[in-house]
Amino acid sequence: MKTSAKTAFNSLNDSRMRAYHLKSLGSLDGLVATEQEIPSPGPGEVLVRVRASSLNFRDLLIINGVYPIPVPPGRVPLSDAAGEIVAVGADVARFKVADRVMNSFFPNWFGGSFNQMPDQYVANRDGWLTEYKVVSAEALVSMPEHLTFEEAATLPCAAVTAWSALAGTGSGDTVLTEGTGGVSLFAVQLAKAMGARVIATTSSPEKAQRLTELGADHVIDYRAVPKWGDQVRALTGGRGVDRVVEVGGPDTLVQSVKAVAYGGQVSMVGVLGGAVGGLDFMTMFMSQATFRPIAIGSRRDLEDVGRVMKQHGVRPVIDKVFSFDDAAAAWRHFADRQLFGKVVIRH
Repeated sequence: MKTSAKTAFNSLNDSRMRAYHLKSLGSLDGLVATEQEIPSPGPGEVLVRVRASSLNFRDLLIINGVYPIPVPPGRVPLSDAAGEIVAVGADVARFKVADRVMNSFFPNWFGGSFNQMPDQYVANRDGWLTEYKVVSAEALVSMPEHLTFEEAATLPCAAVTAWSALAGTGSGDTVLTEGTGGVSLFAVQLAKAMGARVIATTSSPEKAQRLTELGADHVIDYRAVPKWGDQVRALTGGRGVDRVVEVGGPDTLVQSVKAVAYGGQVSMVGVLGGAVGGLDFMTMFMSQATFRPIAIGSRRDLEDVGRVMKQHGVRPVIDKVFSFDDAAAAWRHFADRQLFGKVVIRH
């Protein structure tokens, strides 16, 4: 490794690092561990010692070869991470050595409206399942001081998505969340921090209890009540909810439309239930609701959600933490979908 940059030399006592690459797509067999030289930061760049990363649903799509954006073979996977800066290139004023940071999901979307597709990790550039990574200082934000590396590594995609899905929500509003994945749990926590009432759906009494402990005001078992949209209406005196954080896709959208109030918003986050299904135009039209696709968020959104989490003492819900050597096991656990919170890899 070159040493012209400002460096925490005691953190770099070996010039080699480990990283995972997706040599092929279609199964976990394509996830291969490699060893290579630790890179050096150039002007405007920093070298991050990655301490933790986390999995998102998109990582299942990517490794299974069904992500809608092409992924070249050989990419380093994962879009979310946290770590500490161990070397700083020339002309970097944003951070210094030893700063604790997390990455923005889109490395070149800093704020403003979403009017073109920015770069994203894995699809357009290597991701974060590596021990060290050189990245533009502009692609990082400072970690909330109250969080661990493992907790901060869950924010770039899931927390920012929940934040964007709730944008404009305030005290007195009612929010509907679905399930116990990362986005949904962040949505429960952030909506409560905003002063909103939360109705959540889930699949078991055990998860219902945990959602209640997290702050949900009402929990509906969607297996016991398949037409839960009607029950949401009943819980709101027939009015419906102001905001739906819709993560299931066509499989749940019919019930979400039943649940949303006139003039409310359905924030369309994902397709966890699959992309097959349909909803007739007149049903959507008569709801008089806004249907807004959510494109995660910008660096500014990550900064904002981190600030709110710090102010309210919000900590991410982590399902399980795996070691760097057990990255494949983390993927298998995540793929089982029997989760309550985020799956994290400690580097």
